[in-house]
Amino acid sequence: MYSSLVMEHFSNPRNVGTIPDADGIGLEGNPVCGDLMKIFIKVSDGHITDVKFQTFGCGAAIATSSMVTEMVKGKTLEEALAITNRTVANALGGLPLNKMHCSNLAADALHKAIEDYRSKQKEKVGTG
Repeated sequence: MYSSLVMEHFSNPRNVGTIPDADGIGLEGNPVCGDLMKIFIKVSDGHITDVKFQTFGCGAAIATSSMVTEMVKGKTLEEALAITNRTVANALGGLPLNKMHCSNLAADALHKAIEDYRSKQKEKVGTG
């Protein structure tokens, strides 16, 4: 049912945790399956320098969270925004169709973290 890479990221997830002074935080959930993902990013010179996640959900949700954090480290914000649910699933060697919604959460949580970062930057410019 799952690729060996999905099982590896589920069994040994990378970048689990929080970043207390995160520059951006994205939260995404699926009320149907109950999966919930929170992505934390640190940004320097337009690049994601650190990323962590907390996920409550199935094995696919944990694996996609882990994979998306590995995919974005060192990337520019624009490169990170180009990551889609399909990109994450393909990087994991595919997901069963009934688990594709989990990869949607990973990409969406990442995009929300970047949006959060950008809105905070606009606030700084507006108040400075």
